[in-house]
Amino acid sequence: MKLKVDNSEQLIQVAVDAFLIDELKQQVIKDFMLANVPLSMPKNLENIAFVALIREKIYFLMMEHFAEYLNLMYIIDVPEREFQHIEITDTVDVADQVTFLILKRAYKKVWYRKMYQ
Repeated sequence: MKLKVDNSEQLIQVAVDAFLIDELKQQVIKDFMLANVPLSMPKNLENIAFVALIREKIYFLMMEHFAEYLNLMYIIDVPEREFQHIEITDTVDVADQVTFLILKRAYKKVWYRKMYQ
């Protein structure tokens, strides 16, 4: 499965078009909970706000709790080769790129579950 998206907003739109947005949100929340990093999310959160919430949490983990950040990446199973493509400019941009990697991995999990269930 190859995704032809360049950022989180495009990925969210693909999930909306495939009717997988709710499953995507649930998968992200589940992955964060498995890593013992609670992600409190209001019930009717807009999709863009959902991406911003993840980005803020990643930024916080990178700055304050790096070991928990690494554990989260392990639990989510983001491939290490994906991190080689991250352009290191500042922490906010890196958090945005990592958010995209998290959403992309969660979408793949949801998509495969739907296709082969």
